Amino acid sequence: MKLYSLSVLYKATNKSNLLKAAYDLSSFSFFQRSSVQEFMTFTSALIVERSSHGSRASVKEQEYLCHVYVRNDSLGAVVIADSEYPQRVCFTLLDKVLDEFSKQVESIDWPSGSPDTIRYTALDSYLARYQNPREADAMTKVQAELDETKIILHNTMESLLERGEKLDDLVQKSEHLGNQSKAFYKTARKQNSCCEVM
Repeated sequence: MKLYSLSVLYKATNKSNLLKAAYDLSSFSFFQRSSVQEFMTFTSALIVERSSHGSRASVKEQEYLCHVYVRNDSLGAVVIADSEYPQRVCFTLLDKVLDEFSKQVESIDWPSGSPDTIRYTALDSYLARYQNPREADAMTKVQAELDETKIILHNTMESLLERGEKLDDLVQKSEHLGNQSKAFYKTARKQNSCCEVM
């Protein structure tokens, strides 16, 4: 599970404007990074342009999933992740980023802003923190803990059942021993009664 890009854009009437972006391209070779970054920037802008106001969507592009959220105030964000990354966590991240961005950057600066002029530095930290969805998102962390607990309970139940099966075997053996001891007692009594007559 990996996040590659997190972008904040302004959706104008006929195009989108990149306001700020953060990238984690460490999994790509050094020589590919600039072209991959350009591709992700272009894809993010295109997706925001084609999304309607107040909408959320997930778009598959090759082996990546692009999650987009465009608010009614024309502020949008895109996160590009691999296909394994949980969708719910992506939209939680987009919500947090857009809320924080709109509080720190005045809406007057959105239409004319650019990555150089916008003073918002939290994207890199969000991108780094959300690389592991279990650590970043409380609900995912709780779900992971529940899954682990469920596995432990299944293992405990299996061991109890095995123990129960072993107990059943012991009960059967004791019943078998009980029958054998009764037969031995009867045989010993017959032998002893035979000896008393003499």
